[in-house]
Amino acid sequence: MSERLNRRTFMKTSAATAGVWPGLGVGTAPLSMVVPATLSLGSPIRVKKLYLAKPVPTWPTPHLDVDQERQKVEGILAGLATEMPDVVFEGGELLRVVEDVPKVRESLANVDGILIFNLTSGVGNIIRVLAESGKPTLLFSQPYSGHDWSIIADLQDAGLRIDVIASSDFRDLLAGVRPFRTIRRLAESKVLVLRKVGTDETPVSERLGVKIAPLQHKRIMDAYETADPREAEAEAQRWIEHAVRIVEPSRDEIIRSGRFYLAMKRVMAEEAAQAITINCLGLFYAGQLPAYPCLGFSRLNSSGLVGACEGDVDSTVTMLMFQYMAGKPGFITDPVIDTGKGTVIHAHCVAPVAMDGVGGQEEPYVLRSHMEDDKGAVVQVKMRLGQKITMAKLVGNDMMLLSTGEIIDTPDSDRGCRTQITTRVKDPRRLLEQYRHGLHRVIFYGDHTSDVERLAKFLKFKIVYEG
Repeated sequence: MSERLNRRTFMKTSAATAGVWPGLGVGTAPLSMVVPATLSLGSPIRVKKLYLAKPVPTWPTPHLDVDQERQKVEGILAGLATEMPDVVFEGGELLRVVEDVPKVRESLANVDGILIFNLTSGVGNIIRVLAESGKPTLLFSQPYSGHDWSIIADLQDAGLRIDVIASSDFRDLLAGVRPFRTIRRLAESKVLVLRKVGTDETPVSERLGVKIAPLQHKRIMDAYETADPREAEAEAQRWIEHAVRIVEPSRDEIIRSGRFYLAMKRVMAEEAAQAITINCLGLFYAGQLPAYPCLGFSRLNSSGLVGACEGDVDSTVTMLMFQYMAGKPGFITDPVIDTGKGTVIHAHCVAPVAMDGVGGQEEPYVLRSHMEDDKGAVVQVKMRLGQKITMAKLVGNDMMLLSTGEIIDTPDSDRGCRTQITTRVKDPRRLLEQYRHGLHRVIFYGDHTSDVERLAKFLKFKIVYEG
């Protein structure tokens, strides 16, 4: 289909096949709401809460009613519970001296993190011993609760997995417990990798607990050949129905892409995997794929899972990390730096439609061909102007590349990949001169610097600030 068609014209010209989609009218679900079933993760995140107060309070006041302080915090946590539906707070014991720690040590064995409230000063030794358990530990220090927040940096320097929030706003805990969720969910995750040549992903797997599993080409092709044609047509219809317009791809090409999505979804369900990455360019160019996986990747990413381009495991794990940490899908890009304008253009032929995450606002998109060979079906997503973004990439098992910017344009160019955003960055020349560790970077809506910095304190990876 060479001429540019709007959605209505495209559907009209394909009316001869419309009868095979009974019940699929204007009311079909938005793309991000069609969530693959059977791929949800396990049990709730378990957080052990503990209260610390020395036997005879001095600071903040010798008249402190410790039990009343505990009850106040308990009430606040109960009020926050609905905003952390996958988190369960356990315990709530009061520890007065270091010798009290063995009383709770057994209960720490199976929790995902420890949340400490210091109600008085003079409890630093208890904090240290709890952190030495090896569990990710967070101290929430209210104003006038004590000065033991001042030892946290030293404990971090000693290699302990601990962080601190010093705030009067208990809602800061919503961000504070995100690393507990992220670490646990990563350890439960599996990434399927389909490449021409396998590589050793053991360091990533061992460090983060993510299982990196090879996927055989025959396995995905068998799933493609046995996919239900009616489901593939329905999948294509959803893409067509919500598109602003269709430019190059024919209905048959979109259906093949829908069928390949069903194949990926089936294999992921069978393997209990949360992510898949495929050497799409090499396999398609070699005639070993019946369709590009681009539409399927977009659907997976908009549904809270991960589909990543070009067999890029580092970017795949980065995307998983941000899904668990911030609920945001990632847009893998090939950056184009323009120091003359102080900008970076990010371009690729795969982009999530729901960049805000599952249930969030969906961005308008056009159905296009893959740019580099003018074949297949992909999305050209028009992202939100003025949106703050984070650019990130986990490198191996011990480094995160990180920078931020703002979307100022969404170019529609005949050069470069289909989805493009122009971002204003702080220092494009620094980014250019220090650019390392491969071309790909991953874009996420929002400034997630604080979340990444907190997670780094628990997972002990280095942050390199780019640009």
